[in-house]
Amino acid sequence: MPLHALFLLALISASVAQAAEPLAVAPVQYREVAQTWSADGVVEATRQSTVSAQIAGRVKEINFDVGATVRNGQVILRIDEREAAQAVAGSQAQVMQAQAAMQNAKSNYERSRQLFTQKFISQAALDKAQADYQMAQAQAAASEAGAGQSALAQGYTAVVAPYSGVVSARLVEMGEMVTVGKPLMTGFDPVQMRVIVDVPQYKLADIGAHPQAMIEASALERRIKPASVSVLPSADARTHSTQVRAVLPANEAGVYPGMFVRVQFTVGKAKKLLIPSSAVLRRSEVVAVYVVDKGVAKLRQVRLGEVAGQNEIEVLAGLNEGEQVALDPIKAGMTK
Repeated sequence: MPLHALFLLALISASVAQAAEPLAVAPVQYREVAQTWSADGVVEATRQSTVSAQIAGRVKEINFDVGATVRNGQVILRIDEREAAQAVAGSQAQVMQAQAAMQNAKSNYERSRQLFTQKFISQAALDKAQADYQMAQAQAAASEAGAGQSALAQGYTAVVAPYSGVVSARLVEMGEMVTVGKPLMTGFDPVQMRVIVDVPQYKLADIGAHPQAMIEASALERRIKPASVSVLPSADARTHSTQVRAVLPANEAGVYPGMFVRVQFTVGKAKKLLIPSSAVLRRSEVVAVYVVDKGVAKLRQVRLGEVAGQNEIEVLAGLNEGEQVALDPIKAGMTK
């Protein structure tokens, strides 16, 4: 038998075998599911901060850029420390000078005490020597405090990460002159994220004091169950809305600050006509299912509502209760 004939026979046999296999179907049925109300939300980092300069100087080293992962305590940026080093040296010199003056005042006070006991000097002279010694002690203490402050300021030339995270913005360039309070870098901790939603006051009674919610991230094509949801006990006077925070599970993959999501709050129960989500066939703007009747699959366009339950979706129009839909629309299209 020729090779092309064998190939044709194999295709026919495969098609017959595929047609002989029954299609997996599921019934279209009404079920009581949670009734939801949706609101737009924005993802933000629970821990996010901007590191600012604590000393004036010129930026001489930048170790991380936007998107880089930084560990707690790592040096992210350095400011030229030469001016700070000179300030430390000057403070130390002042400490030595003050200590020498204090030692001299101490010796003078001790001599004055001996002379006073021998009645060679007056009480006023002794009091002045004692006051000079106490003043020298105070000046020495002030000089030591200034030296400590200068050493602390020198430590500010190395800007370290306050916690482990990701750099989201770099606000300075190499060689730029910065002043005290100048923002340097912004970062966030990717481990813990949350979603912020503004809920109108008239909806607060429906969602309750301890809301149940589900987060839909369309960019990730998945739904996320929050670890906790809380309603803040305050309202915005301009929009008359209250902020609700939904904390995401730790280390949720693909989520980053500023991402748009939708939050579905459970507000009650309702009966809805449902089909499995896997039965839906989407082609451009057409949404349809294959309805199976007596083993024959026919394509039918439908109008769908919200996702409900576990991998199910609401049918608004196009199907009736009791009909059977193919769970694998691709296979149904090949065997109809």
